[in-house]
Amino acid sequence: MLEFIQLLNQRYQTVLNQPGAEADKVCYQQRIDQLILAEALIRKGQLIDASPEQALQITVVGPTQAGKSTLVNVLLNSSAAGVSPLAGYTIHPQGFCHGVSLIDCSGLQRYFGRFQQFQLAYIPKERYDCYSLAENATDSPYLPHSVLWDTPDFDSIDSSTYRESVIRTIALADIIILVVSKEKYADQSVWDVMSALEALHQPTVICLNKLSEGSEAVLIQSLKEKWQLARTDAFPEVVPLYYQKQTGLPVWPEADQTLLMQLANKVNHKKHARCEQELLQKHWQNWLEPVIAEHKALTDWHDIVDETIKQALDNYQRDYLNHPRHYETFQQALAELLTLLEIPGLAGILTGARKVLTWPVKQMMKLGRKSLHIADSSHEIVLLNQIAEHFLIQLADRLLDKTEQGKQRLWWKEFGSLLRSQRQGILQDFSKSANEYHVSFQQDVEKTAQRLYHKLQEQPMVLNGLRATRATTDAAAIALTLHMGGIGMHDLVIAPAMLTVTSLLTESAIGSYMHKVEHELKQHQLKTIKQALFVESIGKKLLALPEQLSSLAHFNISPEQLQAAELQLTEKRHGLRIL
Repeated sequence: MLEFIQLLNQRYQTVLNQPGAEADKVCYQQRIDQLILAEALIRKGQLIDASPEQALQITVVGPTQAGKSTLVNVLLNSSAAGVSPLAGYTIHPQGFCHGVSLIDCSGLQRYFGRFQQFQLAYIPKERYDCYSLAENATDSPYLPHSVLWDTPDFDSIDSSTYRESVIRTIALADIIILVVSKEKYADQSVWDVMSALEALHQPTVICLNKLSEGSEAVLIQSLKEKWQLARTDAFPEVVPLYYQKQTGLPVWPEADQTLLMQLANKVNHKKHARCEQELLQKHWQNWLEPVIAEHKALTDWHDIVDETIKQALDNYQRDYLNHPRHYETFQQALAELLTLLEIPGLAGILTGARKVLTWPVKQMMKLGRKSLHIADSSHEIVLLNQIAEHFLIQLADRLLDKTEQGKQRLWWKEFGSLLRSQRQGILQDFSKSANEYHVSFQQDVEKTAQRLYHKLQEQPMVLNGLRATRATTDAAAIALTLHMGGIGMHDLVIAPAMLTVTSLLTESAIGSYMHKVEHELKQHQLKTIKQALFVESIGKKLLALPEQLSSLAHFNISPEQLQAAELQLTEKRHGLRIL
C-alpha cells in the first residue's frame, strides 16, 4: 500500500505541474496533502511494528505567531527552541528528547524517509527536506518521557514550501498540542487542519495562548463551537496560557501540570492499524477520481474500437461475402476443383500451378511472377483496404466527439493526436496483413475444392459431366490462366466456363451440399478476417495506443495496479481481513 500511495502522490504532483491544470490546483493540492498524511501514517505503522516500545511523540502545531516555540520552551523548562518575533522563524521540524536518548530514536530516520537529520545548529536554512533532533538536558514537571516536536506554521505564505515536513511530524504524533492565540483561533486554516486529523484519533490538547485575565470563558465556548463544526469527536481539554510581562513567557497552569502525562496513558499503538484503514477509506474514492475517470475513458475506447470493428465486419459481409457479383473466394475454390478433374496432359501443369497458392512469397518466381497476383487482382483486398480507411475515419470522428463533451478532454485530445500521427503506419500494416491473409487463406480454398471433389466422387455421373464440361469449355485453360495471373478473380466470377460449372453443380445432386460448403467457407472466412486483420492487426495497435499517452499529463495507473491496492485496502497489515 505504501508504494501505491507514493505512486499516486507522485502522479498528482506531476499532473499538477503541467500547463492546463490550474482548474484543479486547489483540489489536487488538498489531495496531495492527504496522501502525504496517509504515507506518513503508514510509515508510522512500520515504525511501531519495528519498535513497539518506541518513545512517545508529542507534536506542537499551530498557525503563524501563535507562540508554538515559546510553549515548547515552557514545556521543556529550557530555551532549546529558537524563538523570534518574526513570522515564519521556524521552518524545520525540531525534535527535543526529554528523558529519551537519541539512540532510542534511531528509527525516526527511516520514518522521515528522504528527509535528512541534522543537529539544530547545523540545519541548512536553504533546504526544507530535513529535520533536527536533540537531547534536552533539563528536567520538566509537565512532560512524560517523550520527544517533543516544534513545527513550522501551516498558514503562512511560505508554508507550502515546508508543508510536507509539517504533515509528516503531525502524523508521527501520539499526542497533538494545538496552540492558538485569541487573534488566530478562528482562522479557517486551523480548523481545516484539525478536521483532516480526526481520522488519526490522536489525544489532543488545545492551548489558548496570549490571554488576559477573564477573557478565556468566551473564547473557550467559541473554540468548542468551532471544534464541533469541524469534527465529530469529543471536545478536548483547553489549557489557558496567560502572558507574563515580567518573563515574556506564558505560564502553564498548576492545575494542568500532569495533563500530558495523563494523555500519555491513553496512547494505544495497537489501534494504529485501524486508524490507517479509516484514513485510507475516508479519502480513497476522492483520491482515485481522476484515475477512475481515465479507466472509464479507457473502457470507452475499447468499446468504441469493438463497435467500429463490428461495423467494419458488417460492411465486409454486405459488400463482399453476401454480394452476388463481388464474392470471388468460392469461385476460386471451383477453379481449384477444375484442376482436380484429372484431364490427361494437364494434370501435372495444374498441380504445379496450384502450389503457388500455399508457397512462401520468395518461391513464387517458379511461375514467372514476383507479385502475389492472386491478391493483387482480388476485389476482396481492395475492399478490405477501403474498409480500414473508413474504420479509422470513424474512430477519428468518435474521438472528436469525446473531446468536445468535456469529460477527460485532455485525454481524448491527446489520444486523437496519437491516432492521426500513426494513421498511415496502421494502414500500411493492415494492407500487408491483408495480403498475407489472402495468400494464407488459399490453403482453405484448396481444402474446400478437395471437399467438393470428394463429394463428386460419390456422384460419378455429375463428375463425368463436369469433366466433359471442363474439356469442351476450355475451363482448364481458365484455371491455368488464373494461376498464372492472366485473369483476375473478378473476371473469373463471370467467365462463361465458371458460370457453366456453377450451374451444373447447383442443379446436380450435390447442389445443396455445395451451398453448405460455400456457407461454411464464408463463416470461416469472416472469422479469419476478424481475428487476423481486425483483432490481431489493427485492433491490437489501437488498444495499445493509451500506453503511449504522456506520463506527465495523465495518471497512467493501470486497472491491475488499482485492483492490487484495493485488495490491500481490505486487509490488515498482518493479513487479517477487516469485517
